[in-house]
Amino acid sequence: MFELKGVLTALITPMHSDESVNTEELSRQVERQIGAGVQGLFCLGTNGEFYSLTREERLMITDVVVKQTAGRLPVVAGVGCITTRETIDLAKETAKMGVEALSVIVPYYVGLSQEQIYRHYRKVAEAVDVPVMIYNIPMRTGNNIEPETVQRLSQITNIVGIKDSSGKIENIKRLIEITGDDFAVLVGTDSLILQTLLEGGDGAVSGCANLFPELMAGIYDSWKAGEMEKAKQLQEKIAPFRATFKMGNPNSIVKRGMKLMGHPVGPVREPANFEEPEIDEALITVLAEYS
Repeated sequence: MFELKGVLTALITPMHSDESVNTEELSRQVERQIGAGVQGLFCLGTNGEFYSLTREERLMITDVVVKQTAGRLPVVAGVGCITTRETIDLAKETAKMGVEALSVIVPYYVGLSQEQIYRHYRKVAEAVDVPVMIYNIPMRTGNNIEPETVQRLSQITNIVGIKDSSGKIENIKRLIEITGDDFAVLVGTDSLILQTLLEGGDGAVSGCANLFPELMAGIYDSWKAGEMEKAKQLQEKIAPFRATFKMGNPNSIVKRGMKLMGHPVGPVREPANFEEPEIDEALITVLAEYS
C-alpha cells in the first residue's frame, strides 16, 4: 500500500471562458506539478471546485489526471457528496480508474452528529477496496469531525489518513496523538506545514502548490533532509501570498493568481469568480515577490 506523505498539490480545475473543463490545460498542470517535484496530486478537492462539477465531469477529471500522471506520483481523487448513497456510487466508479486513494469530505449542508459522520465513512470504506482519506474542512461544510471519531475510523483497514483543514494546530496535534503510526495526518492549511511535520505529521495537501510547487514541496524536502533553517525560510515565504486570502474566496484567489502568473486556467465557476482591479493589483504586487 502506498504511503500518504509529503506535499500533495490540491489541483485546480482549469476551465475555458465558458466554464467548460479545459482538459488540455489540466494535463499541462499535471506535468508542471510532476516536474516541480511534489510528492503527490490531490484532485477534486476545494481548489478543484468539486462542489460545482457534475458527476460526469468529476469522473472525466480523475481520468485525465490518472492517465497523465501515468503512475509517476500517487493520485488522490475527491468523491465526497452530501449523501452516503451518492458518495458510494461515485467512489465505486472512481476506484476503477487507478487512483491510489479516495478523498471523502465530511458531508456538508446537513447538520450531523459524530455517530452519523462515523457511519457515513464506515459505509463508504466498506463499499470500496481502495484506501480512503478523510477530508475535514469545517468552515466550508458546517460539520467538524472530532479526533475521537477519526480514531474510531482509523481502525477500519482501508481508512488510511486525514486531510485536516480546520486551521487549528491543536486539532492536528490531537489527531497525531491518538491515531496509529500507520494512519497519515496531513494538514490542509499551508501556513502549518512545517509545524505539522515537527509535531509528527506526514505532510500536507497544498492549494498554494498550484502557484509555487517547488516552494511548497521544498518545505517537506528540507525538513526531511534535516535542513531546518531552509524549511523555516520556505514556510515563512508563503505568508505574503496567503495574506491575500482575506480579499476573497481562497480557492478563487489561487486560480486568479495562477492566471496572473500566465497560466491559462480560466475562471472559477460562477458565482465565485471575480475580476476586481484592486484585488488584481494586490495580487500582482505580492506575486512579484516570488519571481
